[in-house]
Amino acid sequence: MGPVLVGRSAELAELEGALAAAPGAVLLGGEAGLGKTRLIREFAARLHEPAGAGPRARLLIGGCLELGSDGLPFAPFTTVLRGLVRDIGIDGVAGLVPRGDTGGLARLLPEFGEPESDAASGEERARLFEVVLVLLERLAERGPVVLVIEDAHWADRSTRDLLAFLVRNMGAVPLLIVVTYRTDELHRTHPLRPLLGALERTDRVRRLDLTRLSRTDVGALVADALGSAPAPGLVERIAARSEGNPLFVEALLDDDGTLACELPESLRDLLLAGVQRLPEETQDVLRDASGGGTRIEHALLAAVSGLDDTALTRVLRPAVAANVLVVDGDGYAFRHALIREAVHDDLLPGEYTRLHTRYAQALENDPGLVPSGRLWVELSHHWLAAHDATWALVASWRAAADARKALAYAECLTMLSRVLELWDRVPDAATRIGADHVKVLEDATSAADQAGEYDRGVKLATAALREIEEAEGIGVRAASMLEWRARMRYQLARPGFVEDLRTAVTALDGAPPTALRARVLSTLATYVRLTTDIGQARAAAEESLAIAREMNDVVTEAEALMTLFCADIDYGNDPIQIHEVEEAALRSGNHRVALRYAVIKSHYLEGAGRHEEAEGVARRGKEQAREYGVSRTQGTFLCINQAEPLVSLGRWDEALAVLGHAIEQDPAITIRTSLLVLHGEIALARGDLDTARNRLAGAREVMNLKMKWLKTQDYFATLRLEARMALAEGRHDAVIAAARQVVDQAGLPDDARYAWPVLSLGARACGELGDAAAADLEAIVGRTATLHTGGPLLEAMRLTFVAEAARGRGVLDLAAWDAAAAAWERLGNPYPRAEALTAAAEAALAGGDHDGAAVRLQTATGLAAGLGAAPLGSRIDELRRRVRAPRRAGAEATAPLGLTPREYEVLRLVSEGRSNRDIAEALFISVKTASVHVSNILGKLGVANRGEAAATAHRQRLFATAAVLTEASAQGGSPGGCVH
Repeated sequence: MGPVLVGRSAELAELEGALAAAPGAVLLGGEAGLGKTRLIREFAARLHEPAGAGPRARLLIGGCLELGSDGLPFAPFTTVLRGLVRDIGIDGVAGLVPRGDTGGLARLLPEFGEPESDAASGEERARLFEVVLVLLERLAERGPVVLVIEDAHWADRSTRDLLAFLVRNMGAVPLLIVVTYRTDELHRTHPLRPLLGALERTDRVRRLDLTRLSRTDVGALVADALGSAPAPGLVERIAARSEGNPLFVEALLDDDGTLACELPESLRDLLLAGVQRLPEETQDVLRDASGGGTRIEHALLAAVSGLDDTALTRVLRPAVAANVLVVDGDGYAFRHALIREAVHDDLLPGEYTRLHTRYAQALENDPGLVPSGRLWVELSHHWLAAHDATWALVASWRAAADARKALAYAECLTMLSRVLELWDRVPDAATRIGADHVKVLEDATSAADQAGEYDRGVKLATAALREIEEAEGIGVRAASMLEWRARMRYQLARPGFVEDLRTAVTALDGAPPTALRARVLSTLATYVRLTTDIGQARAAAEESLAIAREMNDVVTEAEALMTLFCADIDYGNDPIQIHEVEEAALRSGNHRVALRYAVIKSHYLEGAGRHEEAEGVARRGKEQAREYGVSRTQGTFLCINQAEPLVSLGRWDEALAVLGHAIEQDPAITIRTSLLVLHGEIALARGDLDTARNRLAGAREVMNLKMKWLKTQDYFATLRLEARMALAEGRHDAVIAAARQVVDQAGLPDDARYAWPVLSLGARACGELGDAAAADLEAIVGRTATLHTGGPLLEAMRLTFVAEAARGRGVLDLAAWDAAAAAWERLGNPYPRAEALTAAAEAALAGGDHDGAAVRLQTATGLAAGLGAAPLGSRIDELRRRVRAPRRAGAEATAPLGLTPREYEVLRLVSEGRSNRDIAEALFISVKTASVHVSNILGKLGVANRGEAAATAHRQRLFATAAVLTEASAQGGSPGGCVH
C-alpha cells in the first residue's frame, strides 16, 4: 500500500475539528474494509508536528478482541493502560490517580499488584470507572489526549459500560475519545446499537460514517498502489467489482498491476485470494494464527505451530511482505479482521477441532503465553471450540471467578451461563469445579443482579429456588434466594417482590435470629413502606432493628432506623430519630449507608421547607459519592435531592445543570422520573413547551413500566407536571383527570407533600369549568381532609389550596391569596410566591383596589423576571394593563367627562368593541353591573348608543390618555399629562 490516504480529507478535517473542540467524542462507523483503521493511523500521524516540535496530542489506542461470541473484559483499556505504563511508568500513573492509589487499576493490569479484595460489588466497579476517568482527565490537563477504542462491535459489556461512562462524564479538559465500529456487524439486536444511539444524543458527541470511495478515489488508490498510471479500463473494472470498498480494491489488484485472474464470486474467496498466493507453509501458519483472534502473540503462535523463533519468523515474512499480517508489538495482527475470519472459516471440521485443541494445550502447558487476565477466558473459548465439554466447563468456572474479581459482571454471567449449558454433558461436573448446580445458579443470579440483567437474574433465581425446594424445602438457602429475586423484581417494577420477601421471612420463622433474617426484614420494610401498609413496614423494621442490635450488626441497624424514620416522617418537627439515624450511619462505617442517610436527610429538610440546608446536604452527599466511586449510582439519586431545593429557591439555572448532568448518565428506572419531572417543570415555567412535553412523555413512559404506587414521589410528581401542562394548554378536563387519580390514591407514604400541588391545580381547573366540575371540586376538597400538614412547606401548600378552592367556587379571596404569598415568602420560594401575588392582584382588582393590585404586581414582576418565567410574566403584564394609575394626593376620584374611574375603564372597553360579557370578564364584575355602567356612561355623555360613546371617546382623545395612564401605572409613577 502507498503512503497516501485517498478520499478521506473531509473525515480527517472532522477529526481535527473534534480535537480542536475537545472535550468530545467521535463515533466512527463504516462497513468492514472501508479504512477506519487506516484513517486513524493517518490522524495519528498528523498529531506530530515537524521533527523536534513534539506531539500535538498524546495518542492512546486500544482495540476490542473477538473470541468467538465472547469479548474480553476491558481489553482496550488494559492495552491503553499497559502502553501508558511503558511510557510514563507505574509511578507516573500513580501520580495521576487520586491519592496515588492504583489499587483499583490492579483489576485491569497485574503490574499494579493484586486488587484490594476479591469482592466484586457495584460500588467497587463504579470506583474503578471513576479512577479511569480521573486518570485520563489529569493526563489531559498536561496536554491534549486522544483515546481511540477500535472495533467496538466486539466490545464486551464491561467495556461498553466504561466507554459510555467516560463519554458522558469527561470534564472540561482537552480529551477526545474516538470509537470505531463496523456498521455491517450491527444487526438489529446487536448490543452496541442502543449505546451508539444514547451517546449520539449526548452533547459534544458527533457521528462520522465512512462511505465507499467514488470512481475518482478508486482511481487515485489504484494509481498510488501501482506507483504509475493504471492501464486503460482497469480502474473501471476494479471500481465495479469492489463497489468502492478500499479493502476489496486492494484484493482485486494483482502484483503485476492487473486485475486478479480467476476472480472469486464470494467475499470469502476474494479475501482469501491474497493468502492463497503465499507459500503453502506460510498459509499453514496463517491458519494456525487465525484460531487466536485478530491479534496473536509471537510466543503463543510459536507454541501452537510447533516452530521455533527463527523458523516462525522465516515462514511469516512473506505474509508480512504481502500485507496480510502486520507486526503489532510483540505479536502479529491480520491487516483486516475479515481476512482472519475468512482464513478461519476455511478450516475443515477436523482442522478446526485440532487447532483449538493445540491452542488449549499450549496455554495449559505455559499459562504465561497470554496475560494472566486472559488465560481462563481463552481456555474456555478454545476448549469449547475443541468440543471438550469437561475442560471447557472447568475453564469457564475459573474465567467467571476472574471476571468477578475484575468487576466484569456481564462477562462473569456469560461464563457462568456457559457452565450451566455444559453441566449435563459433564457427569462429574460438581466434583470438577467443587460446587453443586445450585451454587452455580446462585453465583449466576448474583452476577446478573450486579450486571443489571434483572430479567435473566429472576429466571436464574427461579430455577435455583425450584432445585432448592425439591432438595430441602423452603429454608435458609431459599430465603436468601427469595431476597435476591425480590430485589430484582423491584428493579424491574414487576409484582411479586413483596410476596417473595414475606415468604423469605416465613421460611426463617422459628430459627435463631440471624443477619440474613435482619437483612430480609429490612428489605421488606423498605419496600412495603412504599405501599399503603405502613404498619407492616414499621413492624418489620422494628424486628430487624432488634435483631441487628442483638447481633451488633451496625449496618442493618442503620438501615432499619432509616426505614423507621421514613415510615413516621413528620416535617413539622426536627425529630430526635434523625440524630439517632445519623449516629448509626456514621457508626456503621459503610459508605452505602452513609449515602442513603444523605438522601433521607436532604429529602426531610426539603419537605420541612429548609431548602438551603437540603441543598447543602445533597451536594456534600454527591461529593462523598464521587469519593467512593459511585457518583453514577447513589450520586445520581442525590442529584434529585439537590435539584429540588434549587428549584424551590428559584436557582433554576443551577438546577438545570444538575438535572442535565444526571439525565445524561442514563439513570436507573427507579430514579429517572423525578429528574424528568423537575426538568420539565422548569421548562414549562419558562415557556419551553416542547422540552416540557418531551420530559413529560419520558416520565409517562417510565411510569407505564412501574407500578403506580411504587413511589408517591414519582407517581404524583408526574401527575403534577401533567396537570401543569394541561393547564398551560387550556385542557381543563385533563387537569381534573390528573387530580382524580390523586383523589383515588389515598394513604400512600409522604402523601401530603406530593398531593397538595396536584389537588390545587385540580381546584383551579374546576373554577374554569364552573358548575360542570362542581362534583369534582367537592371530591378534591374532601380528599384534603386525609392529608397531614406539618411544617411550613406543607402549610404554604395548604394555604394555596384554600385560595384555589375558593377560586374554584367563583370567589377571589384576597386574604387567602395574601396568606399564601406570605407563607411562600417566608420559605424563600419565589415562583409560587409570584403566582400567589398575581392571584391576589386579581382579587384586589375585582374589589376595585387598583393601588393594592399595582403594588402586588410590581413585586410579582420582579420575581418572574428573575426566574425567566415568561408565561407568568405575560399574565402579570396583562393584569398591569388593567390597573388604573394611582391618584395624586387630594385628587378627586373622577375621570374625563365626569366619569367615575370604573366608568372610564368600561368606556375604554366599549371603544374596543367589547360586549357586556367581555367587559364583565375583563373587570371581574357581573354582566348586569357592566350593563348598568354602560347605561350611566351613555347618559353622562348624552349619546344614544355604544357607537356614539366610542366616537366621543376618540374625538376627545381619551385613548391617548388611557395609554399614558397605563404606562405610568406600569412604571409605578404618576402620569405626566393627565386630562382632567
